[in-house]
Amino acid sequence: MPRTSRPDRPEDGVHGTDAAAPLYRIKAELFRCLAHPTRIQVLEVLAADADHTAPVSDLLEVTGCEASQLSQHLAVLRRAGVVTSTRSGNAVDYRLAEPLVAELLVVARAFLLSSLAGASDQLEAARRLPALPGASARAVLDATASNASA
Repeated sequence: MPRTSRPDRPEDGVHGTDAAAPLYRIKAELFRCLAHPTRIQVLEVLAADADHTAPVSDLLEVTGCEASQLSQHLAVLRRAGVVTSTRSGNAVDYRLAEPLVAELLVVARAFLLSSLAGASDQLEAARRLPALPGASARAVLDATASNASA
């Protein structure tokens, strides 16, 4: 069978139309900013709050980070447009920039729970994570528990 020629592809590995390439880069940057356990933990704390907001003091306590480390993580999340901050005197509050970030975390949690179905110790640890709003992760957890006991 003769090989068909492929159209030239951009050097950075992004496939598709030239118009779509920047969109893939933006999406990749979003996932890059999420690629640290402390940043995920911060986002889950924010997502769990009804207003999607938490003061830095709470984030320091939950993460156990040094203030300078947490500041760097928060800067990464701010630059990516995932969180915003407001200052009131000496206090700084962080908020999810978009409620959709909480939805993304629910889907990620559901994926985690699904992938841990065969690892009972890790699945039990995942069950103890703080609750995130959204029924889909809970549904996956319940389905995972049902499948594990079957």
